Amino acid sequence: MTTAATTPDGRTAPPPRTPLRGRLAVVSVMLGIFSIVTTEILPIGLLTSIGSDFAVSDGVAGLLLTMPGALAAVSAPVVTVATARVDRRAMLGGFMLLLVLADLLTAAATDYRLLLAARVLVGITIGGFWSIGAGLAERLVRPESVGRATAVIFSAVPLGSVLGVPAGTFIGGLAGWRTSFVVMGALTAGVLALMPVVLPPLPPTRVTRASLLRAVLGRSGTRFALLITFLIVLSHFATYTYVTPFLEQVTRAGPAVITVFLLVYGAAGIIGNFLGGALVVRRPLTATALAAGLIAAATALLPALGGWQPGAVALLVVWGVAYGAVPVCSQAWFARAAPDTPEAASVLFTASFQATFAIGALTGGAVLDHLSVSAVMRLGGVVAAVAVVVVALPGTRPGRLGSRRG
Repeated sequence: MTTAATTPDGRTAPPPRTPLRGRLAVVSVMLGIFSIVTTEILPIGLLTSIGSDFAVSDGVAGLLLTMPGALAAVSAPVVTVATARVDRRAMLGGFMLLLVLADLLTAAATDYRLLLAARVLVGITIGGFWSIGAGLAERLVRPESVGRATAVIFSAVPLGSVLGVPAGTFIGGLAGWRTSFVVMGALTAGVLALMPVVLPPLPPTRVTRASLLRAVLGRSGTRFALLITFLIVLSHFATYTYVTPFLEQVTRAGPAVITVFLLVYGAAGIIGNFLGGALVVRRPLTATALAAGLIAAATALLPALGGWQPGAVALLVVWGVAYGAVPVCSQAWFARAAPDTPEAASVLFTASFQATFAIGALTGGAVLDHLSVSAVMRLGGVVAAVAVVVVALPGTRPGRLGSRRG
């Protein structure tokens, strides 16, 4: 049962507006996350071009993924606590403005260090926007629609893969990688203009303090969510960050074919997002184990079957479906651990997810530079398999879920 929220001064927060206005508000948050996710992972499809332009290796170019992830992990708790009493609508708009600046600075960068500085701004945006936006569904729509609204918001993650990365890669091939970031800046500016129109005022319902975050961190459910998120996201981003070099070097695919492959992967991710969202509500352990197991199988088999284009695309479909379920599964575990403090749960979800994103990209880059891109895929398969074992072992689960059906 959902109870009425109260503002920090004790007043009851205004109820959700009409269903249509609520849906439009949800879509605006989804578009904001889509802009963020696309900007964050866009270098995946342009990694070789960017590396060549600045004369750095693919592994070093992978810092473009590591940098925002690391900064997001720090900014999620810091920014959320520092702005705890600020209207959340104003904060979302401010982060969109920061993302516009980051995109344009990236497009104009003439030095690799300046490019990394722009990615710092992306990291701050990710940490702040995700921490606020990931848990907003219950404030934007009626209680019976919260589940669907949350799935819509999280659909921005695979949409960034199915639309953002392939489109950015295609534009980069036609007009250069800088043009891709100019286009992203324009799209983000459009989202910035939309938000004040469709989002209601969003005063904080409960001030998120550092002490509250520490208290939530001490719960067994939170520790389980952190462990599962670390293993699965580490596996994914250690490998997916370097999927373009793999497709170039092992599959021998050209730019046009790679764009199609990434499009197929993203489309599978959208399916996985909604399948995972439906399954995690009823069988959270099964949903999580299935996602991790499919990622393990796909990445481990890529070195063996990825030299054959049909084999590569089939495994990318499996991988896409599996990873599409990961963000919604991870968020669900954090929400279960802290149902009384949704923003604190979102902060910890964002920080852990992004920190592991950074570690994964950095680890994969090191393995790529010292071994091979196939070794990167095998590493990802092993780590994801460990995640399956952790989910399967009863002793690792949070106590209050240990006796429930998975």
